[in-house]
Amino acid sequence: MKSDRTYYADPELGPARRLQRAGDWDGALRLVPDSTPGAVLRAEILVDRHTWRLDPVTGATAAIHAIEDREPDDAAFLTAVLEYWRQLLKSGDTPLGPDPVTEFARLDVKTPGWATFWHGVSTENLRGDDESAQALYRRALGSALDEEDLLLESYVVRHQGFHMLGQDRDTGLALLRRSLDLRAACGARPHVAAAQAGLAEALGVGPESVLLSRLVAHSAQELNLAWLKVERESVI
Repeated sequence: MKSDRTYYADPELGPARRLQRAGDWDGALRLVPDSTPGAVLRAEILVDRHTWRLDPVTGATAAIHAIEDREPDDAAFLTAVLEYWRQLLKSGDTPLGPDPVTEFARLDVKTPGWATFWHGVSTENLRGDDESAQALYRRALGSALDEEDLLLESYVVRHQGFHMLGQDRDTGLALLRRSLDLRAACGARPHVAAAQAGLAEALGVGPESVLLSRLVAHSAQELNLAWLKVERESVI
């Protein structure tokens, strides 16, 4: 997956990407240009919308199919994301693509960064291998810092923060707050809501967690964020 900076630098793609990050997926789709880069962004937007809203996957799979010949690595990455969610949520009997751990590992070698992060997430949540996942998160963090990809950095430190809570609570909470701040800086509203929910859970009962939960509920209702509306644990 391309970084936001890559899209924002393109005057034709930047507006759609910004609306995507704000959780206005339908508005973003209306601004996607009719080009190969636009087709890739369209597929990313539809996969992203499916991830947050858990809407029918058919739109996302059709958009991926449309770029398979032109951008096979992008198509493989997005298919692996969908298959990860299918396996994690046990949402269907028919695989949408190859095993995501294997696929992300293959892509990680070619394009480190987001593929490295997803390699870590799938290793952690589908294989239960936390030690290997943490090593992958460290590599992904290096890529995020090198590329100044704030959203990727936010995802990595979020997972590192939850890992640290059992060892050093203060450090773990600091990483979760850093993740929230990074997502806010990106204007990534659905991602902010997920970070608020995770921080509220980690804090436990108290005034701050109550306020965070109220903010999450508002965003979940307004943006139709299925994960947060049903109060599921966020795993990304």
